[in-house]
Amino acid sequence: MKNYFDITGKVVVLTGACGILGRNIAGYLVENGAKVVLLARKDDQGKALEAELKQKGDALYLKTDVMNKEMLEQNREDILKAYGTIDVLLNAAGGNMSGATIAPDKSFLDLSVDAFRQVVDLNLFGTILPTQVFLPVMAEKKKGVIVNFCSESALRPLTRVVGYGSAKAAIANYTRYMATELATKFSPEIRMNAIVPGFLLTNQNRALLTNPDGSLTARGQSIIAHTPMGRFAEPEELFGTIHYLISDASSFVTGALSIVDGGFDAFSI
Repeated sequence: MKNYFDITGKVVVLTGACGILGRNIAGYLVENGAKVVLLARKDDQGKALEAELKQKGDALYLKTDVMNKEMLEQNREDILKAYGTIDVLLNAAGGNMSGATIAPDKSFLDLSVDAFRQVVDLNLFGTILPTQVFLPVMAEKKKGVIVNFCSESALRPLTRVVGYGSAKAAIANYTRYMATELATKFSPEIRMNAIVPGFLLTNQNRALLTNPDGSLTARGQSIIAHTPMGRFAEPEELFGTIHYLISDASSFVTGALSIVDGGFDAFSI
């Protein structure tokens, strides 16, 4: 019987590869036989991650900027030269910045529009541009999978993170729109879905959710209180969902938002 979860030999392009999520996901995919292309901005981190992963399997680091189409196009040529095709695109690049958030003692009128725009550009257009660049490879062979990274803030508006939440809400809409666009205009075997992670401790949010001594801030306590499973997620708890979405096991799944949040979105009081 066919193993529908087999991803051996699949060429997976991963943006944001050097973030906490990206590097953990890359390691899992390499260990499961995928050929992982690590796209990131920082050479030192990217090269170190490539060397680490090559001890386990097949990995290639390429410097990129998800906001630079010409750079992405060069990445595409380098990937085709190395592997001949692209099977999967994981749009994991993204992030937030302080100017696009509203502190408890501030209001919307204090918001930096420039910072808001930068956060939307990174999270939304940093997903759209890689899709535009790498989709033609999938379109030519009429098969491929794209997985975007959404957020709880797209489903339930969270206080403070107005810029990030707006950008991720756009990702949710874009994912659903593109499912139809891809299936009807390119191939029904080109799929786009999004994963919606719950709250993890990352380099960007650790200071917001925990104190220097490791205890929870008021915001961290509130998140845990509204998470039925009573804890933050671990990066490895996303692996199964991502594996499913990029494998043939999900061949009839497109336009879906796959929530992995310990029940946060289901919580009511």
